[in-house]
Order: sequence, then structure tokens, then C-alpha cells
Amino acid sequence: MIKSERIHILNDKPILPDTFVLYWMQQAQRIESNLALNYSIDEANRLQIPLEICFILAPSFPEATARHYAFMLEGLQELVKQCRKMALSFNIYMGDPTVEIPHLAKAAACLITDRGYLRIQRKWRYDIADVIDCSMIEIETDSIIPVETVSDHQEYAARTLRPKIHRLLDQFLTEDKLPEARLVLNQQISSLPKGIDISDIDNLLESMKISAYPSRGKEMKGGTSVAIRKLNDFIQNKLERYDWDRNHPDLDATSGLSPYLHFGQISPIFIAKQVIKSEFSEEAKAVFLEELIVRRELSLNFCWFNKHYDTFDNLPSWAYKTLLDHAGDCRIVTYSYEQLENADTHDPYWNAAQREMVNAGTIHNYMRMYWGKKILEWIPDPMSAYEFSLYLNNKYQMDGRDPNSFAGIAWCFGKHDRPWATRPIFGTVRTMTSSGLERKFDMQAYVSKH
Repeated sequence: MIKSERIHILNDKPILPDTFVLYWMQQAQRIESNLALNYSIDEANRLQIPLEICFILAPSFPEATARHYAFMLEGLQELVKQCRKMALSFNIYMGDPTVEIPHLAKAAACLITDRGYLRIQRKWRYDIADVIDCSMIEIETDSIIPVETVSDHQEYAARTLRPKIHRLLDQFLTEDKLPEARLVLNQQISSLPKGIDISDIDNLLESMKISAYPSRGKEMKGGTSVAIRKLNDFIQNKLERYDWDRNHPDLDATSGLSPYLHFGQISPIFIAKQVIKSEFSEEAKAVFLEELIVRRELSLNFCWFNKHYDTFDNLPSWAYKTLLDHAGDCRIVTYSYEQLENADTHDPYWNAAQREMVNAGTIHNYMRMYWGKKILEWIPDPMSAYEFSLYLNNKYQMDGRDPNSFAGIAWCFGKHDRPWATRPIFGTVRTMTSSGLERKFDMQAYVSKH
């Protein structure tokens, strides 16, 4: 049973006595543990009409690169096969969702979709809800607790959000399997036009005129099955020591699930439940769940309630002021944008982090904090440093353009943190140093790796 808090009616139009329920899959790109799909199946069964599932491939999604599209398309290829086995009608179309979805929904009884937290995702949904003739219903399936249920305002930090989440957590870690009832009508005959062929990803990207750089990063494959294998490997081989090893960039101790969460290829509810039922210590599980639930949902809260989430203006007033007050401080060294993008600095640890991001499409979270702090230190204007940090992160990171990424970059500049002792350049924003890395970690191993 889907909780009412997850159900958002986006317009006041009726459910029409027409031919099919239309589920527009966008953020939650999966079959397993997809509450929006579950709701769509239930609604189709209630109305005794077929279910049509569609996905719109938008060629001009802001800052998306070939590696992002390829990863997503690998997941969609798997979805096509899964839907075929389940006799679910699933079509992929290319274009602008605000054009394609109203066209597809003309004969629909109702339109159901999942919730996205970024500006463009919200605008797509509101624009579509305004122009279609049928009811549009949004199901929140990519957060563990619906963002507006946890809080009705932007939270200051994890410490202010954490108790609110823990009070509600047990209520929302509910069963999220597909409904057992089969669809009432035969789904093999689709009412929608045939979608595009995505079997050849390279040719498709070329036809979309997507730049081949940065490259696909073939070592990281997309898809729910890959995500589940990574989760199982993490639980079996890494979770037991996660509370000790997670911050070590020289160790392979993280789950590697953030790209899969970004594209909705795995459910955070599913991950949490698998970790909770594992046999390892409560301490190890608690540290991972803090990151998966509290920290991740803090980033959703940030992007939902702060319209400036992708600019310097999102910072708390103390951080905004102190960084501008110290913008004119003497910098021992500065670098051009080109030098930074090419990992051409005097700092071997920063260079390794930048190369990790460019080559692998990922960066250890502790090193991303150090990486962002140094960009602030090396670019004289803090506003420009903020913009460039986001540019690099969103271009190369597989989980770029994500609430977690926007919150992570903002943290480097003081968001969700507190004032510290005053230092040159940083003012009262927290600093990080290479000597601090050396005291804690085997940094030569990290540099050798990258």
C-alpha cells in the first residue's frame, strides 16, 4: 500500500473514461521497488484498462554528456527486456517531454509520473499538468521519506533534519514490491506509437549530436542488475568495516551506488532494507544509513526548498559574507581554468582527484571535499570558484547534476556547516590541507592509483 504522503495531485482535472493509464517514467528508471509503477499498475487494475509506460529521451538535458547518456541508456536497454518479459508495454521516444507527453496523453485516462527534485524536472511536470486534459498524479518514489513530509522548509544542517527523519523512518520503510495482481487487459498490443530503437548506443548518441567527450567510461555499466550486484558485493565485503574505512580514499571501501541512485536505477528504500537486514554490526550499518538517508535526504531538502541550489547565492549569510570579505586576500598560487581541468597543479593529491573524476567518472567523497576547497583557494573570485567547481563536477561526475552533487559542492563553500576559526581566503569557512590528508591516509597509494 502506497502512503498518501507520496501521492501528489498536480492538477484538478478528472480521471477520464478512456483507453489506458499512462505512466511517464523519468526519475525512477527501474521496475524493482518503483512505487510510481506500483501505483500505475494498481490504477490500471482499478479502472480495468491497460497500462502504457513511456520514457522521453531529452537530447538537450542541461550539462548531460555522452558518459551520462550512455550509462542511462544501458539501464534503459535492461528495462526494455524486463518489460517485454512481464508483458508490459514500454516505449521510448526522443524529444522535449513538455511536447511529447501531452501528445501521448491525449487519449489517456490519467497520467502518472515519478517525482524529480531539480528545477528542470519540476518545470516539466508543472508545464505538462497545465496543458493536458486528464488528471496528473506524481508519486514520490526516489526518497525514503517524502521531502515535504519531513520538513516544510530548508533545513540548516544534518543535525536539524536527523531527528525529524528518525521519527518517521519506520513508517516509510514499507514493502515496495510490485502488486501481485496481474494487469487486467493484455498489454502486448500497445495503444501508443512505436518508440525509438536504443540497441546501438553509440549510433544513437551520434544521431543526437552528443559530443563523444568525455567518453562513456566503459568500466562503469548502467542498469539495475549491475546496481544490485554492487549492493550485494558492498554488503558482503565492505559493510562490516564501513565505519572505519569509508573516508579512506586509498581504499576501495565505498558502495559505488551514487550513479545508480542518480538515474533511479535502484531504489534507496531497497538499499536501506537490504543493509538493515544484513548480519553486520549496528555501528557499521548506522554510518552507511546516515549517508544514504539523512545526508541524501538533506540534499533533496536543499534542492526542493532553495531555488538557488546551483549558484553561490544558496550559501548561508555567514558563509556568503565571509568569502566575499576575504576575496581580496593574497593567494600564494592561482591557476587558470584550463590548468585545473587538465590536473596541472603543484598538488599531487588534487591532481589525482581531478584525474579520478575525469577518467573514472567518480571521485571519492572525502577527496571531493578537498578538491572543492582547493578550487576556492586557487581561484581569486569565490563566485567564479563556485561556478567552476559545479562545471567540472557536472561535466565529469556520473552523479553530477544531482541533489547530492549540488549539496556537496555547496558544502565546500560553507553550506550545511558552521563557522570555524578565521583563516586567510576562507574566512570562517572550514579549510582542508594536504598535511591533514597525509596524517590520516596513505596518499601515495591514492596518487599511484590515479
